[in-house]
Amino acid sequence: MISREVISLILALPVLAFVVNGLLIRWALPARMGGGAESKLAGWITVSAIGGSFVLALVALASVMSNGATNYEPYTWIETGAFSITFGLMLDQLTAIMLVVVSGVSLLVQVYGTGYMHGDRGYTRYYAYMALFTASMLGLVTARNIVQVYVFWELVGVSSYLLIGFWMERPSAAAAAKKAFLMTRFGDFGFLLGILYLFYTDPAFMDIPALYGAIEGGLIAASVATWIALGFFMGAVGKSAQVPLHSWLPDAMEGPTSVSALIHSATMVTAGVFLVARFFPLFELSDAMTLVALIGGVTAVFAASMGLVANDIKRVLAYSTISQLGYMMFALGVGAYSAALFHLFTHAFFKAGLFLAAGSVNHATGTFNMRYMGGLKKHMPFTYWSMVIASLSLAGIVPFSGFWSKDEILASALERESGTGYAVLLLGLVAVVMTAFYMFRAVFMTFHGEYRGGAEKEEEDLRSQHAPLPAGLGHTHLGESPWSMIGPIVTLAALAVVIGFVVNPVGVPLGPIDKHAFATFVTEDNRAVFPTHEAAVHAGAEPVFNVPLAALSTLLAAGGIALAYAMYVGGQLSPAAWGARFKPIYALLFNKYYIDPLYETRIVSQWFYGKVVRATAWADLAWIDNVNVQLSAWTSRVGRGLATIQTGQAQAYGLMMAVGIVIAVVALIAWGA
Repeated sequence: MISREVISLILALPVLAFVVNGLLIRWALPARMGGGAESKLAGWITVSAIGGSFVLALVALASVMSNGATNYEPYTWIETGAFSITFGLMLDQLTAIMLVVVSGVSLLVQVYGTGYMHGDRGYTRYYAYMALFTASMLGLVTARNIVQVYVFWELVGVSSYLLIGFWMERPSAAAAAKKAFLMTRFGDFGFLLGILYLFYTDPAFMDIPALYGAIEGGLIAASVATWIALGFFMGAVGKSAQVPLHSWLPDAMEGPTSVSALIHSATMVTAGVFLVARFFPLFELSDAMTLVALIGGVTAVFAASMGLVANDIKRVLAYSTISQLGYMMFALGVGAYSAALFHLFTHAFFKAGLFLAAGSVNHATGTFNMRYMGGLKKHMPFTYWSMVIASLSLAGIVPFSGFWSKDEILASALERESGTGYAVLLLGLVAVVMTAFYMFRAVFMTFHGEYRGGAEKEEEDLRSQHAPLPAGLGHTHLGESPWSMIGPIVTLAALAVVIGFVVNPVGVPLGPIDKHAFATFVTEDNRAVFPTHEAAVHAGAEPVFNVPLAALSTLLAAGGIALAYAMYVGGQLSPAAWGARFKPIYALLFNKYYIDPLYETRIVSQWFYGKVVRATAWADLAWIDNVNVQLSAWTSRVGRGLATIQTGQAQAYGLMMAVGIVIAVVALIAWGA
């Protein structure tokens, strides 16, 4: 069994990197000794720390595979009378998987950043923030107490705020960071209400293993579980950018591309899926599962539809992330626990690869606008083939890793044989076509055809139209990125090919790896969450490979790719003609269903500031402030009136006393009568 100290070290190493980079390297160490704002040493400190965490995460995974889950004795954090909050560590199957995903993907992203962020004036600050971001997510997945989960949950939000707004001198980056932070607060408010209600039910249930035991023992009613689950799901909707709290994620592209890669693959947005998975027994007991499935299914199609027309390559990938998170959510909603985690696992690698490839393209062209790319295949062969492989995996083409996990989700929805299952299955199949189309539209627009000028041409066109220039336009230098960037991209592309089938072989063992190894590990071996074999099977311990459904989804994906080819390479179909033919639909998708104007103009500007804030300001000025003014004036008038009777004449005072005595005597006589 692995010791508590080793698990603590997985979290402590990136925390140490954050402190060393943020304080010692940035402020204390002079530039002549390798310190300062652009210290290359900062990058390798973070890379080394997260590399150490990754190695220890693999050790932790091996320990859980050999010895099962371990719940370490918690420490008391706050204790007042009967009130007590403890902080501790838990290492179960879910934690072990997440530790490997978070630290492994983060390690590759940090290596990539040494090339991508080279020469940036905030290089040291960037690596301090990235270490904090990784540490926050590692703390979240190892937390044993729900209050502890919430603390790290908010730290993940703070870290993302710092990194999305990393280039704070750009107004668009500052606005995107605020938007992400504020929109996720709505979800976090629901999460907090759920925690308070659970605490009110029984403070002992703050301990996650105790909560599992209470659910198994029937100590929590379904109605109570429903309200708590709804609160927790609100938090998950915000963090994982599900409808209707999704619009912050595309704008989060204002941060460095390496930040986007980490947010979209292994940290921020996967936190919501992790939260539902962590409290899966609570959700199963509740009546909220149908809502989880439907929100996930709708999000999968809703986000994919916006990706069909987006021209910014990072925004295409952002809509893709929202859509794939929808897949994970609807898998959890139909009870397919193992399929959801399997897709989270495979998605982390190919989505990180796609974002890093987008950064490589930007490195060459100086822009993210695909309308000014094209013809890059011959200049960037490693980036091109890596992006093709990752796109095939995302589209769900056999035998790439995304095929195995996405097919398992679709098959699980079909197996449920319920109205909800059939509904989300249909939504999932629609999203398959859309995903394949928008990803290969991006590939063809970026790498095929003729080069269309890059950032210089975009700037020229915008100036001729007297349009504002987007922040971050760079310079064109066509050619492959440095190996510090290409190495992680190629590694992730290789994983996108094999990782799906290797960790979860279908039908037959793969050497020492048993069939359905991943599914068995996260369900059958996880007795705290699935105490019986029947519960584990229902959660996907023994997934059935549905050949007709797999063939259908593959054909749909191939159809989406073929349509993209016909439009953007073959010339059989004209995108402009189709856009004109379906102009209202195109406008709706291009303007993101007008949700941003609804939120920012109608709700925030017109309703909140125009009505609520104006009404409260009027009440403040007309009532609260006016009461103070009137009270002061009344006090002054009373004082001036009383001052007039202070004449200083003793006879006047004597007369007043005599009158007062007479009045008092008369009053007493009248009272007695």
